[in-house]
Amino acid sequence: MNALRMIEAAHNQIQSIPEEIGLLHHLEQLYLRHNQIKELPVLQGTALKELHLGNNNIKELSPKHLEHLLSLLVLDIRDNKLTELPVEITLLTRLHRLDLTNNDLSSIPYEVGDMASLDSLQIEGNSLKSIRRDIIMRGTVGLLKYLRSRIQEPEAVQESQDKGGFPWTESVAEKRNSKHMLNTTHCLDYSNNSATEVPEEVWWSAKESQVIAVNLNKNCLQAIPDHITSLSETLNELHIAGNKLTTVIAELSICSRLIVLDLSNNQLTGLPQELETLVGLRDLTLSYNRFSALPACVYRMKSLENLLASDNSISSIDIDGLSCLQRLAVLDLQNNDIAAVPPELGNMSLRALQLGGNRFRVPRPNIIAKGTPAVLEYLRSRITT
Repeated sequence: MNALRMIEAAHNQIQSIPEEIGLLHHLEQLYLRHNQIKELPVLQGTALKELHLGNNNIKELSPKHLEHLLSLLVLDIRDNKLTELPVEITLLTRLHRLDLTNNDLSSIPYEVGDMASLDSLQIEGNSLKSIRRDIIMRGTVGLLKYLRSRIQEPEAVQESQDKGGFPWTESVAEKRNSKHMLNTTHCLDYSNNSATEVPEEVWWSAKESQVIAVNLNKNCLQAIPDHITSLSETLNELHIAGNKLTTVIAELSICSRLIVLDLSNNQLTGLPQELETLVGLRDLTLSYNRFSALPACVYRMKSLENLLASDNSISSIDIDGLSCLQRLAVLDLQNNDIAAVPPELGNMSLRALQLGGNRFRVPRPNIIAKGTPAVLEYLRSRITT
């Protein structure tokens, strides 16, 4: 059961979800639509990527729920009875789709507008007082733009106070990383700040709060802050995409509890060999960098399940190295400079293999277009005995 990746239990009469589901550490997809669920347990320990809860009777989605769902890509909680969406929804920095259709929401946190990964936001069928219907009809892009426009910046806050307006006292970034928020969510979110460094006091607070996830995406950092090592005993996730990194510090290797590491959209050409000690790492994202080959240390990360390295300059596939990754399920090598695909790749138990946008001629594009099972089958047929 511990190896279970998907549970499909839609269209039943389920009234509750056992907390023990949190013990399924490899669970990625949970389908519970069209049941009679009233309460959602805190799903500690899972690496859920998709949570489908539509058409139930759920009344609350609390900050405690959200702090354990940091890997979510899809959250479908349409047709329930939610009355409030916590601002902690913004902790789900990888979320692509959020469906809140037909609930009892009267407002949406304006901070949702800053969720950079959100591609689809559905909020129709709620009693929203602060968002006009014509804005909702603009679609996700227009809706997010509106929400962003409503976030008060520090200058506007001061002006509002001077005029006797509502006494806002903190910027959005300060609210996200207040001591209370850190203690509640155990997530340090210092993303979208155009920062060249992270203040030392922020790290002190993060250590005190035993932070398990750090989001430094979309800043101007030229190096991973040395203070990251102060979180080595608790850190599970590090997101530092969209910066100006040219190297990665070897000291990151002491963060032995890391499960998710996102280094995409930087200027990296290699990784230190010391990172081979990150044997618990499951998700590694290296896309949009300058790698000419997958770093040797990657092949020693025995727990790796998702390896995303698209949009680099990788010229070859090291089948011997990849074969060492027995748990690898997703391999994305799109848009590189790969000249040949080794047939032995077909023997790997991959759930998703992305190879488009390279210069090899075999497999042909029509085979690639058929999807992963067809590509793997074709590659196996090319193995000579």
